[in-house]
Amino acid sequence: MEEIQKNIEAIIFAAENPVKVDELLTYLNKTAETPYTKEEIEGVITVIADKYSNDLFPFELGEVGGGYQLLTKADYHVVVSAFLNRNTVKRLTTAALESLAIIAYKQPVTRNVIETIRGVNADYTIQKLMEKELIELAGRSSEPGKPLLYKTTQQFLDHFGINSLDELPKLKEFEELQNQIGEKENIENTNTAVDVAQQN
Repeated sequence: MEEIQKNIEAIIFAAENPVKVDELLTYLNKTAETPYTKEEIEGVITVIADKYSNDLFPFELGEVGGGYQLLTKADYHVVVSAFLNRNTVKRLTTAALESLAIIAYKQPVTRNVIETIRGVNADYTIQKLMEKELIELAGRSSEPGKPLLYKTTQQFLDHFGINSLDELPKLKEFEELQNQIGEKENIENTNTAVDVAQQN
């Protein structure tokens, strides 16, 4: 198993995107004399994760976007971000975040729905989100004119460090957080893009 562990580590290290267990299983079994089971691959991944949890390593094996990727540990985020200047590259505008929240909670969704909720034209924002590969086309609606539908991508999950849309905060969580921060009567009159997206 030591050799297969090294192979899996090398694949994860070299891969640009999170590597899924099923992908490893399919690839490794092409040349294996005895096919590996999913449980065996998951067991090897657990061993790798334990190995890099040691304080000797500044990175760890993280589960993100439905797969596994070597990630810098939290203690080193500031210095790495400063060196790579990633904060400015990855920053999203308020408009982009609002539109992205609407798409994430209501997908697949049309541009008209996004514009109705936000109250402004969304052409430019949608274009920028597609350029960043955070959203993609999801077909056409059955509504008159058959407008395009949009949905979030795998890159969206990777960008926000979640494995699935089920991990998105629920409306109740936003309400509880707001109640801890401000006065209740003021909060009740405030609708964020996420609130509206979930209500419609």
